[in-house]
Amino acid sequence: MAGHTDNEIVIAAPPDLTWDLTNDVERWPELFSEYAAVEVLERVGTSVTFRLTMHPDENGVAWSWVSRRTCDREAGVVTAHRVETGPFAHMHIRWEYAATPDGGTRMRWIQDFAMKPEAPVDDAAMTDRINRNTLIQMGLIRDRVEARAAARPAGPADGNRG
Repeated sequence: MAGHTDNEIVIAAPPDLTWDLTNDVERWPELFSEYAAVEVLERVGTSVTFRLTMHPDENGVAWSWVSRRTCDREAGVVTAHRVETGPFAHMHIRWEYAATPDGGTRMRWIQDFAMKPEAPVDDAAMTDRINRNTLIQMGLIRDRVEARAAARPAGPADGNRG
């Protein structure tokens, strides 16, 4: 049995802005409440390999791992996987972006994973944990991206002619 999650949210911000902000991994500590630091290790083409460090948990442990993300802006898809898997046997993530009819963005995260036998939680418990946390993080990201969109000056494409 493996873990699988599938969550989405609609963000009232243009797809280009949403894409730019959510794929700027160096700024993830500003978007996510759980991440303390990001260190980019390598960029090759549309792929970035980076170390992500969380804020310390209730036991004072600051979890850290290396992931690789590959962006396909034209398709509106990002694929990622953990290079350093930690308690996971594997972790694969797919982010999908689609424009909504009103000019917003539908952002979807699909995560497929399996926990190692010695991990502190099993696949079912991690699925529950990821689903709960994803809703929190997506809500924060939505709010922060929408705030950035609202703060942008209006231009001709936004109906301001002058």
